[in-house]
Order: sequence, then C-alpha cells, then structure tokens
Amino acid sequence: MFNSLSDRLTATFKNLRGKGRLTEADVDATVREIRRALLDADVAVPVVREFTARVRERALGAEVSGALNPSQQIVKIVNEELVEILGGETRRIRLAKTGPTIIMLAGLQGAGKTTLAGKLSKFLKAQGHSPMLVACDLQRPNAVTQLQVVGQRAGVPVYAPHPGATSTELDHPAGDPVAVARAGVEEAKRTLHDVVIVDTAGRLGVDADMMEQARQIRRAIVPNEVLFVIDSMIGQDAVNTALAFDEGVNFTGIVLSKLDGDARGGAALSVASVTGKPVMFASTGEGLDDFELFHPDRMASRILDMGDVLTLIEQAEKSWDKDEAARMAKKFADQEDFTLEDFLAQMQQIRNMGSMKKMLMMMPGAQNIRQQLEQFDEREIDRVEAIVRSMTPHERVAPKIINGSRRARIARGSGVHVSEVNGLLERFAQAQKMMKKMAAGGGMPGMPGMPGMGGGGARKGAKSAPKKKARSGNPAKAAQELRDAEARRAAGAKAVPTGASFGQQGGDFDPSQLNLPKGFDKFLGGSK
Repeated sequence: MFNSLSDRLTATFKNLRGKGRLTEADVDATVREIRRALLDADVAVPVVREFTARVRERALGAEVSGALNPSQQIVKIVNEELVEILGGETRRIRLAKTGPTIIMLAGLQGAGKTTLAGKLSKFLKAQGHSPMLVACDLQRPNAVTQLQVVGQRAGVPVYAPHPGATSTELDHPAGDPVAVARAGVEEAKRTLHDVVIVDTAGRLGVDADMMEQARQIRRAIVPNEVLFVIDSMIGQDAVNTALAFDEGVNFTGIVLSKLDGDARGGAALSVASVTGKPVMFASTGEGLDDFELFHPDRMASRILDMGDVLTLIEQAEKSWDKDEAARMAKKFADQEDFTLEDFLAQMQQIRNMGSMKKMLMMMPGAQNIRQQLEQFDEREIDRVEAIVRSMTPHERVAPKIINGSRRARIARGSGVHVSEVNGLLERFAQAQKMMKKMAAGGGMPGMPGMPGMGGGGARKGAKSAPKKKARSGNPAKAAQELRDAEARRAAGAKAVPTGASFGQQGGDFDPSQLNLPKGFDKFLGGSK
C-alpha cells in the first residue's frame, strides 16, 4: 500500500546522508520533497500542510542543529510526526463492564464490512471472548448469506432471523434492521455471548436514508464501539466520507480495509488526522487471519522502511509450535544431526505464519529488495516440501545414501527436475555443516578471528604460534638437545634489573645505543 510513498521518502533521506550540518536550504528542499511524496500518495492537502509545517519548524530548531547526526534526526522527526497523524498510540476495544460488549460496523457498500465482521469475531475469539454476529444488512442481495458463510468459517454463531433482500426485492427488503439489531443483542444476553458485532447496510455513496437507518440502530442498541470501515484505496474522497459518517453516527474508531492493495494509501494518513478518531484495526488480505491491531508507531516504521519486527515476532509467537521449538532446541544442545525431517518440520512452522512475502517485507530495508521479493514464488516452498516428502524416511535421516537413481525417482515423484533435487540436497548439506559448527560452539562460519565465532583460518598476515621442534630420533642427540633446552630456560630465568621489558640480559643495557629522542632514555631505566 505504501510502497510508492516509502520509496520517495527513502530517496529523500538519502540525499541528507553524510552532511555534518544542514542549512535552511537543505531543510526546505527536504520538506518540499516530503510534501510532494505525501500529495502523490493522495494524502489530504490540509494534512500535508500541517505535517510539513511541523517538520520544518522542528528541523530548523535546536533539535537538529545540535544533533551529532542531523540527517538521522530529520528521519526521527518525520517518524514521530507520522506516528502523530496516524493516531499517536494503539487503541484497543473498550469492553463493557456489564453485559455484552456491542460493536456496530458502519461504512459504504463495498468497503468490506461483512468480511471484516468475520475477521474481527475470529480475532476476539482467539483472545478468549465469545462473539456473536448479527445480520442487519437486509438491503444488499445475499448479504445475510455472506455473513452466515463468514461466521461459519470463523466458528462464530450468526443471528439472522430474516434472509434479507433478493435481487427482485431491493426496494422492499424483508424485515426491519433496527428490530433485528435490538433482538440480536437480547439473544446474545440470553445465550451468554460477551461480544455482539452488528453488521449494518451501506450504499455506494453517502446517502441520507442509509445514515438515518444507522442512527436509528445506534440509538436502539447503544453500542460500546462504532467502527467506521473505510476502503484504503478510495483516495482523496476518504476525508469527505469519514467526515459524513462522523457527523451521522459519531463513530469511535476506524478500520482500514484492503491495506494490501496497490493504491497510494493516502486514506490511512488522512482520516485519523482529520476526524481526530483513532485507527484501531487494519485488514491486510482476503483471509480471515489477515487482520491485525493497528499500531501507529509500527506503521510509521514500515512507511520509512525501518521494518516492523515486533509484529513479525507476535505472528511467530501466535503460530509457532512451542513443543516443536523445544524439541529442536534440545536437539541443537545435544549436538544431534539436523535431518530433512527437522527441515520439513521447520518448513511447516514457517507456512503457519502466513505469506513469506509479507513476512520479509516487515524486515528493515525490505524496500531495497522489493522487486526481488515481488518476484518470489510462494509455490517454491510447496516444491521443496514435495521433494522432501518424496523421499523415504531413511533417506530423510541419511541423505548421503541418495544416489543418482534415487534422485531421479525423487524428482519424478515430486514433479520437478533432477537439478532441483540436487540443488536442495547441496543447500541442505551446507546448512547441516553450519548447524554442526554452531552446536559445537564454533559459532557462525566464515568469521575468523572472533572469539567463539569459528570460521577457520587465521587472518592473512597474522603470526601463527611457534611450532614445537620435533626431538631427534638419535638417543645421544636427543639427550644433548634436552640439556641445551634446560640451559636456555635457566638463562631466561635470571633476573634482569634494567631493560627487562625489551628482552635484554643483565644490567649493562645502555639506552643511548638506540636512536631515541633526547631525554627518552629515562623511561627505560638505563644509564643516567
């Protein structure tokens, strides 16, 4: 969503690197580029003016002029201002103190309210709540059926006493949505559900009848939260739509849908700032799991290509099998061989986390390799898994036994070329060697000279330890060598009162014999 904006801002900050001091012209040029980048991203003009004015004011102040690295300080200022216009801090759902928490969804038709109702219910269910969906969109054909399907996929019950309108009943829908909403809340109380999510009707544009219906539903059920669902791809019109719904239903939070699209994403940077209401959730895909709590600081980091490692860690913790992780840790500590069975288990763990592209795009600096990431084929993981599953259990444990004929059989069984099987086995052999080296305490290979890092090989030009001289095989000569060695040790053990640190013998060392600066001899303890 923010790829274009991120590219423009990153290129702007690159021009500041290496400058020990920023002039007013440098700041003005940077602010000008930031303004253009935001306007190109469809951010509302009032928001752009306010944002760039604050950045310029802070950039020309003592905050930057006194910084050790002015360019990094500018990035810090832009990051903080982005966090501010995105809402400042993370806002979570306020739960009711007594009775069920009532959440009403409002927004235009096509914004994704019905699908989002299922995503939100699954999100809350994972947190230990017992949500129920209420179908109050009785005007759009098959809206009730769609909510029932979404609820079934999320494992959440749906209260839908009326089937809603069909294609021939658009002007006279069956049932009263206000009565359905009121009855749905009562049903949730009776069946002891602690969260009620009410899906309401929308229109293709802001409509007086639709807004009045939403106001009546709000008065009837008195929701704890009214979430305004907005399509992140609608551009400049996002501000007018948000202001209309804020005036009509006074929503308490914003949900950004379709954040995975390729539009310019100005809605996300405009709505929260203009309405003063926080962005609470973001929908990042079509699946029910593509839904996340909105963190303004993390989104700002993504826009500035600083990554979002915290979200990545949270996703890993949510999907990672702790027992499998503990088994692998024990195996690593016991220095057992890393097998293809272990490799397959790790692949499954990664698959559970979701799209590899999305995970890699959360890494710092991912924008620099975005083209490579976009060309990455997610099916490559499926091919690798097919190759491993085409091996026998013994071959997975001992891949060295896989000869040419076996590789051909594995290739036929997995539907790939033999070269792909060869490549996988070669990469696995390298990974196995690395794991062995790390388990043995050698650390990461290829890093010589670092304690505990292994890597083999001394630095070029470094002196190696003196090798012990081999003793002669002649008994008489060996005895003489032993006596000479003892004499050398005895001579080296004598006291050396002067010049000892320079390896000199006796007390007759004269520093004047060296070509030293005048008066330097007194530091060597030699003759006066």
